[in-house]
Amino acid sequence: MKEKIKNYSVAFVKEIIPVIAGILIALFIDNWNSEQKDKAYINQVFLTIDKELKESKEDIAEIIPKQKSLIDALEMNSDNKSITVLDIIKKSKGIYIPQIKINGWKSVASTKIDLIDYKKVTSLSNIEELKGTLHNKSEFLTSFIYSNINATDKNVKQTLKMILLDIVQTEKALQQNIEQLEK
Repeated sequence: MKEKIKNYSVAFVKEIIPVIAGILIALFIDNWNSEQKDKAYINQVFLTIDKELKESKEDIAEIIPKQKSLIDALEMNSDNKSITVLDIIKKSKGIYIPQIKINGWKSVASTKIDLIDYKKVTSLSNIEELKGTLHNKSEFLTSFIYSNINATDKNVKQTLKMILLDIVQTEKALQQNIEQLEK
């Protein structure tokens, strides 16, 4: 009887070891495949993020001189009571706000953020936060302009100039964050 139990035990162990080994190999292969898919996904996302941030940085670089031109026009015409805010904006060919693209970051931030280096997460989060700040300042600018479009008062023009300077400062901070991430 003991011999039978021993034979069954040995046979059981001989049969279970290949099964366990097969399961472990399958798990290893599955983990390896998942890691490869994650790496490919992250690489694709970062190609998108890099492209979006490059476009955003170029947009900012193109728009800042236009904003500075408007700021200079406000400064030059601040004492002239015959020129309205609208006239100054028209002479400067309008108001420009850059478009900051972060769709690639948003896609990875909500699903696979754990696959990204902490420094990159921090930089991208800062860019997202600055984008929100720029959006809020732009909405305030729009509201201010609409309510003061026909104003000729020096204080209104100076206030508009200060709002624009604040927006330019935020854009420069965005540029610096993008450049820091590119390193």
